[in-house]
Amino acid sequence: MLIGEVARRSGVSARMLRHYESLGLVRPSARTGSGYREYSRDDIRRIFHIESLRSLGLSLREIGRALDEPGFAPSALVDDLVRRTRERIETENELLTRLRRIDAAGPAGWEDVLQVVALLRALGSKSAGARQRAALSSVHEAAVPVEALVEAALSETDPNVAGALRWALARAGDDSTALLAEGLGSPVAAVRERAVQALAELPGGEAAGQLRHALESPDAVVRGHAALALGTRGAADAIPTLVDMVVEGRNDTDAADALSVLAAGTETADRIASRLVGRLAHDTTEAPARGRLTQALAGIPGARASGALVELSGDEDRAVALTATYLLRLREER
Repeated sequence: MLIGEVARRSGVSARMLRHYESLGLVRPSARTGSGYREYSRDDIRRIFHIESLRSLGLSLREIGRALDEPGFAPSALVDDLVRRTRERIETENELLTRLRRIDAAGPAGWEDVLQVVALLRALGSKSAGARQRAALSSVHEAAVPVEALVEAALSETDPNVAGALRWALARAGDDSTALLAEGLGSPVAAVRERAVQALAELPGGEAAGQLRHALESPDAVVRGHAALALGTRGAADAIPTLVDMVVEGRNDTDAADALSVLAAGTETADRIASRLVGRLAHDTTEAPARGRLTQALAGIPGARASGALVELSGDEDRAVALTATYLLRLREER
């Protein structure tokens, strides 16, 4: 079969067939009397093998090795192809993400595009100072997409940069709330904590709603941050978690302060006092926790808390009794 016929049937151009021949990949088995290349059935089969391997992403050099080396093992080459393909897909996805973020910023001209690109690059810088400046300038200099700020906030380890990113997100509106809420479900504990910390600084009812959901999290750290944030906002839903924090000694001072903020209303104050007293009376509550619960009663106004302190002033645990007596004296002096 002559080269023109082979090209027509195989879909490989005559020019490419000549290139294959120059590389030694395919050698026509014969020549006609006029000197034209003549391909045999085995030659054509080899051409189809070459095209199949090319479709997998192999280079022509790799194809030559695969076809001509008797001991060639395809498994290693296939593994390498898988790795290279994954790397290529990852690179393409990164580019796609960057383009989408630039598009989301709604640039009016090339200057805006370049400014957004510069800020996005700075957010990924190895320099903490550069990342912090990018976070602070994102509010004023260019409309950095919220998605990029959220991604940066969830991965940031430097506390100063993290604070700047939360500040930027708090001024970005409600668009970041749903994205941060997704971070609460991350398998990485540090990401969950960063997500709830950022939600705690967001204003509005949508963020508060996500914080209420976070109170049900199996992660005690997430529950704690959510409870502290809700407590300062006057949300009584946080009371059980805040009391648990006092008992467990996790940010117990902040938890007690949040309980005192919530106790502004008489009904809520009595509810908090009853819960604290209930935990004090629990058989499994250990001595250090009983001391913290007694101290927490100091910030709770009302007759229920005062009565509890009177009872505790005679407690068999001397440290609890002394603390309760001291707190009663302070209440009397007010």
